[in-house]
Amino acid sequence: MTVHPSLQSYIDAWTHSIEAISELVTPLVEGEWNRATACPGWSVRDVVSHVIGIECEMLGDPRPIHTLPRDLYHVTNEITRYMEVQVDVRRCHTAPEMTSELEYVIIRRSRQLRNETRKPDTKVRGPLGTETTLEEALRLRAFDVWVHEQDLRRALGKPGHLDSPAALVTRDLLLDALPRVVAKDAGAPANSAVVFDVHGPLEFMRTVRVDAEGQGSVTGSPSLGPAATLTLDWETYVLLACGRVTPDSVADRVKVEGDQDLAQAILRKFSITP
Repeated sequence: MTVHPSLQSYIDAWTHSIEAISELVTPLVEGEWNRATACPGWSVRDVVSHVIGIECEMLGDPRPIHTLPRDLYHVTNEITRYMEVQVDVRRCHTAPEMTSELEYVIIRRSRQLRNETRKPDTKVRGPLGTETTLEEALRLRAFDVWVHEQDLRRALGKPGHLDSPAALVTRDLLLDALPRVVAKDAGAPANSAVVFDVHGPLEFMRTVRVDAEGQGSVTGSPSLGPAATLTLDWETYVLLACGRVTPDSVADRVKVEGDQDLAQAILRKFSITP
């Protein structure tokens, strides 16, 4: 038995990004681990701790027994509280301890994934403790690790990999969320269309069509009379969709044509990450 073909692309994308993270942080001096990232309350060390912690959970390691401090302002709900445990427990770790643990977890997870023989629809424990399919769990890991690779690159001033294998996984995952964002969350009217024209390292144009029942769907075909067209670069698309920036802070990087109110409603609901 070998790894199922539909899983291999996600494994390859994950490998590319997590090894890139290792390469980014291995040469850092102690002070650089404390640089702030776009993730509220998280430093470079905290982002790496999060990546390590989730991979440990995917390996089946027990979660740390740890009580969080009460003054963590960025911990606002059960999801952030769940994720913060793996982060806070490592806040006292030194740079060598961080890089050593990251290297070890990459070795362990790579071995696990290399020997993966289960079918894509096998039910597994997902990254946040909920049940999902093996394929979806691996897809989410490729997405999450790439997004955090980009968090680290921005914090460290080392841009790159905006068109990597995991960037393609991220594009498709974010596009899957567009119909809900446009039709349900932003309330686009029935029988309307909204076009997203994205340029940069990844270029694509997609149309979200809302049918007579208010259900949205995304297609690659253009619309002759869209209610609104949003034109922006790929990095800005990711920053908005992953909640790293507010629409107002990147208003100069988003061109809107057509219904301005609808476009702003979409941008306000564009973030899909916890």
